[in-house]
Amino acid sequence: MPAINIEDLSEKDKLKMEVEQLRKEVKLERQPVSKCSEEIKNYIEERSGEDPLVKGIPEEKNPFKEKGGCVIS
Repeated sequence: MPAINIEDLSEKDKLKMEVEQLRKEVKLERQPVSKCSEEIKNYIEERSGEDPLVKGIPEEKNPFKEKGGCVIS
């Protein structure tokens, strides 16, 4: 889909786009932040044991491990 330059649109077209967007948004199911944040926290805690940023990467599986070094004498 090609990008639309908002400055090139007429005021009427801008308002039509805004109404379209609002119609889409009104159909979305809303949930309280307190419920969503609790679900996100639980999701993260359940998977933290598998997370390489928390657990670390084993040396034998680390693709970024230095293969060799350079010695300057």
